[in-house]
Amino acid sequence: MDCGDGVTSALFRTVCGRFATGVAVATTCDAKGGRWGLTVNSFSSVSLDPPLVLFSIDRNASSHGVFVGSPRFAVNILAEDQQALSDRFSFVKDDDRFNGIALEAGESDRPPLLSGALGHLICDLENTFPGGDHTILLGRVRHTAVSNDPSARPLLYFSGGYATIS
Repeated sequence: MDCGDGVTSALFRTVCGRFATGVAVATTCDAKGGRWGLTVNSFSSVSLDPPLVLFSIDRNASSHGVFVGSPRFAVNILAEDQQALSDRFSFVKDDDRFNGIALEAGESDRPPLLSGALGHLICDLENTFPGGDHTILLGRVRHTAVSNDPSARPLLYFSGGYATIS
């Protein structure tokens, strides 16, 4: 596919892949209390005042409608030892993603928080914006938590594979 001016989708993906990113799992609940989640590397902070973050989701993702229709979502920032969780929320079918994984205890009406994550942000969905083949979700951060482990390191994604800080 040519994106214009000789920019192909493959080349665009390769160039953007050279930008190392953290890995996060966005989670939410549907109207019936069902848990949904997906791995994202498009997570970014937007503003400190008010505290805003964003991530984008493919419009064809099975969880797209749930995320854009839910009033709240959480972002779980993964630690370097959580590659299996990243893979699980990328490749395992939606119904099985939460089976057998440890979650933080808390209120039943909040989005699921993954145990062992470096940090959690619970957000109210502030707005959505079209972004080509994705939808950009803007969230206002209402609650945060951070790991107390000073040796904890982030899981990174670079050039099509996982990476860590050495």
